[in-house]
Amino acid sequence: MADSKLAQQHGVLVLNKPKGPTSAHCIARIKRLGQKKIGHAGTLDPMAQGVLLVLLGQCTKISGYLMEGGEKIYSGTLELGRTTDTWDDEGETLSTADWTHVTEEDVVRAVDLWTGSSEQQVPAYSAAKHKGQPLYKLAREGKETPVKTRRIEISQAETLAVELPFVRFRVHCSSGTYIRSLAHSLGNRLGCGAVLTELIREYSHPFSLDEAHDLDDVLAEPAELAGRVIPLDKALPHWPKLRLSAADEARVKNGMPHPYDPAEMASMPFTEGIRAVLLDPAGDPLALAETAYRNQVPVWTVLRGLWNT
Repeated sequence: MADSKLAQQHGVLVLNKPKGPTSAHCIARIKRLGQKKIGHAGTLDPMAQGVLLVLLGQCTKISGYLMEGGEKIYSGTLELGRTTDTWDDEGETLSTADWTHVTEEDVVRAVDLWTGSSEQQVPAYSAAKHKGQPLYKLAREGKETPVKTRRIEISQAETLAVELPFVRFRVHCSSGTYIRSLAHSLGNRLGCGAVLTELIREYSHPFSLDEAHDLDDVLAEPAELAGRVIPLDKALPHWPKLRLSAADEARVKNGMPHPYDPAEMASMPFTEGIRAVLLDPAGDPLALAETAYRNQVPVWTVLRGLWNT
């Protein structure tokens, strides 16, 4: 049956990505529902499932701001006693080792050590780039991949269940954290190797799995898409909203800063760097803005225009 064509939506569709397809494949399927302007924030590996933020219409303009500084929560399973080239269950096995010396207490301590700030090694099979080329392309071509690291923050790590050689866990982490790398490092610490066998993204700031819709349901019920999309004005729930007059709307569209009114932000004293969504007189999103000083005068400066041009 041909995919139904719908009007272009503007907002966030919180998708429960299934295990198997790539994030790009899921996006391509939804695009066939008449959603020509579409993107996503925070790619999930094919083996992973859970929260994938699908951005529709004007919401594609806010991807960087949606992901900025936001925490993610993952639960997963790792298996002790082997390593693969991808650090997960999808790769080619490189080695196996005896894991029977490892106790449940050893595992709990090792998971606890994930907590805090650290430099994490990026997997060779990843989309991180070296001289413009994704590392996974270099790895697939048999070329040497440089060791890359990135600063990550784990605010919470917990062991959910231990049925050796399998370990269930949950982590609260900064954006950009590779859970495969956590499994790999734990295997090294315990001296037996480990691979990630299951991964579920339960939360991607500011949306949770409870709000997510299954891909099969989205595709099978295209007429319900509009009701499943979180409107653009609610896509940044943690940002204050300011409604402008028609005159101020025209000024903003002409690239001029919007005067800062302390009465509008009574609960938040002025400091540079406060962010808000500016709304037009009808209450529709007009622009993302940030407080700053211009000629020693506090104003709202536009970060990203959201009006249709």
